Amino acid sequence: MKPVTLATERLVLRPFEPSDAPAVHTACQDPDIQRWTTIPSPYGVKDAEQFVGTIVPEGWRDDTTYNFALVSRADGSLVGAMGLVRLARLHTPERQAELGYWTAKEHRGRGHTVEAGRAVVRWAFRDLGVERLEWHAQAGNEGSRAVARKLGFHMEGTLRAKLVYEGTRRDAWIGSLLPSDVPGGTAPSGAADTPAPDRTPYLPYPG
Repeated sequence: MKPVTLATERLVLRPFEPSDAPAVHTACQDPDIQRWTTIPSPYGVKDAEQFVGTIVPEGWRDDTTYNFALVSRADGSLVGAMGLVRLARLHTPERQAELGYWTAKEHRGRGHTVEAGRAVVRWAFRDLGVERLEWHAQAGNEGSRAVARKLGFHMEGTLRAKLVYEGTRRDAWIGSLLPSDVPGGTAPSGAADTPAPDRTPYLPYPG
C-alpha cells in the first residue's frame, strides 16, 4: 500500500522518515515504553534507525504494518507512534486488524493518543474496510487500556499466557471495536455515513 498521511486538530500522522530516528531513540529510552511494548530493550540508535528506515517502509510496502509518526503541528515534535498491525487477516473474510501505539513521556496526559486513535480508527473502517479492530496489551498496562476505552473499545477479557516477556509467559488484555461502535465511522471516505453495501452481516449470540 502507498503510505498515507492523516491530520487532526493538533497532529499530523505520517509515515516515519529516516530523520525521525533520533527522536524515536530518545522516546524509547523511557522504561515504560520498554516495559509495555515489544521494542528491544535496551533500545539503541541502530534499533531506531532500523525501525524508521526498514521496518516502517517494508510494512507499508508488504501490507503487514501501517505505522504512523504522531507529529505535533505546533512545534514538529514527535508525540508518539501508532499503527495498524497484524494485517494478515485484513484482506480475508475476517477483515481484521489490530491497533497499537505508544506515547512519548513528555506528551502523555494531553489526549494526543486518543485524538490520533480516532483518526486511525475512522481511516481503518472507512478506507480499509476493517470490520473488527482489536487491541491487545499486556495485563497491567493501565495507560494503554485507558486510551482504548476512550476510543470505544469493548474490553473482552484476559488471554492467559498469551505473551512472552523476559522469558516468562504473561497474560494479555483484549478489546474490540466494530464500525457500529463508532458514530459516522462506517462509510467510505466521501460517502454518506451508512454501512458499506458489502459489509459482512453480524449475528451476535443472543445468550
